[in-house]
Amino acid sequence: MLSAIAVIVGLALLFGALLAWAAQRFAVEQDPIIEQIERILPQTQCGQCNFPGCRPYAEAIAEGRADINQCPPGGDAGVRALAELLGREIKPLNAEHGEHKPARVALIVEAECIGCTKCIQACPVDAIIGAPKRMHTVIAELCTGCDLCVPPCPVDCIEMPERRPTPATWRAPKPAAPASQQPQPH
Repeated sequence: MLSAIAVIVGLALLFGALLAWAAQRFAVEQDPIIEQIERILPQTQCGQCNFPGCRPYAEAIAEGRADINQCPPGGDAGVRALAELLGREIKPLNAEHGEHKPARVALIVEAECIGCTKCIQACPVDAIIGAPKRMHTVIAELCTGCDLCVPPCPVDCIEMPERRPTPATWRAPKPAAPASQQPQPH
């Protein structure tokens, strides 16, 4: 009995070591530019760029299958950052994909929610919680404001107000430079 256990443990260790070696030997290196592009994208996972999320869009940009101006949530600032990173010309946001809007967050009017779970199924970041036939709510910290939960709602109980800063996200405005340091007209 002990010899059978020893054989199984030995085989498990041997196969584990073999798998570890194979994982290192045959590891596929990711293109680091994809990671850099993805860090610039807003991570809304909204699909407005015609890709299922920010990672696939970043891969398409890196491979030359998509342009840098297809992300409405990133706006002109995102296009500028991508152009700078990739050494491309800055171009306006492609209106075919939508327009840039201020950061928003989903808000379920709980008195109107019928608990159909359609918004939960549509949310790409799992920011909506609730049970069937029970009221649902949005975890605001997780919501990316992508609007994907709004169309499937049969009772139109989801609002998309502008995201207001919280104590954790609020940043003080930068003070203006003193008059002595501001450029003087010639």
